[in-house]
Amino acid sequence: MFGFGKKTPPAGDATAPPSRGFFGRLREKLTRTGGWLGELLPGRAIDGDLLDEIESRLLTADVGVDATERILADLRRRVARHELADRAALRAALGTAMQEILEPVQQPLTVDSARRPFVVLVVGVNGSGKTTTIGKLAHRLKDDGRTVMLAAGDTFRAAAVEQLQVWGERNAVPVIAQATGADPAAVVFDAMQAAAARGIDVLLADTAGRLHNQGHLMEELRKVKRVLGRLDATAPHEVLLVLDGSQGQNALAQATTFNAALGVTGLVLTKLDGTAKGGIVFAIAQQLKIPVRFIGIGEGVEDFGEFNAAEFVDALLDGHTPGAA
Repeated sequence: MFGFGKKTPPAGDATAPPSRGFFGRLREKLTRTGGWLGELLPGRAIDGDLLDEIESRLLTADVGVDATERILADLRRRVARHELADRAALRAALGTAMQEILEPVQQPLTVDSARRPFVVLVVGVNGSGKTTTIGKLAHRLKDDGRTVMLAAGDTFRAAAVEQLQVWGERNAVPVIAQATGADPAAVVFDAMQAAAARGIDVLLADTAGRLHNQGHLMEELRKVKRVLGRLDATAPHEVLLVLDGSQGQNALAQATTFNAALGVTGLVLTKLDGTAKGGIVFAIAQQLKIPVRFIGIGEGVEDFGEFNAAEFVDALLDGHTPGAA
């Protein structure tokens, strides 16, 4: 997974050049999985039956009951008043209703230069893409001219430290690590001290993945957060939760539990390249109002970008027809 070839760079290589625009690639990837509306709109009468089908598709895409009802309520009123006469009008109204849910959570990560190091604690369940997200975020921060350090706080998963070190090598950033089985709080504590001594701008702290319903493991994360606070009462400055976008309503349960335990300040939604769903971001935005910082649509560093509500909605709705109006 992380091997280096001399002729062909590995997926996610920090030197790989970006190809198409980020949301253009998202739209392209959704084309392969059919998009949200597929063949639903062309040639259909704009009536209650069509809205019922749209409602069903939104629910299937994990938008959630509350967000779906909010979206459909406005559409039903406008259809009843004969305000949506054609496909273009319906598409525009649907997009607007969806954007209204997402725009309040479209908030990029802002690094406070007065906090040095600015500490980002990265959390999430196993397999959500935490380590890869850290590597991509480190690359992005370096491109912005910031110095970065990584903390290998996942001391239990096999090869976790090695994977983070590979990302450190790719991005030419230092990694603070200890032996397998070490206390994660101690690792992160040492890393923060080292970052402060070296004048590092941003410390990205990895953590062991855990199920959101494992209370004793969640307590370990709370300990890491408390230990950081001993060095800087304002740290961590960002608690970044990484969610697998294909997990549907289970991702909402994860977000709810992690937020209650740690006070999540930002989200990363990963693996949108493997699903036409991605609707869980609407459910989370509607219910939890947690800012969405980034989304990921593949393994490469170019497949990681800041969340943009309008572009995201357009990619979801138009995924079935590239360039559709």
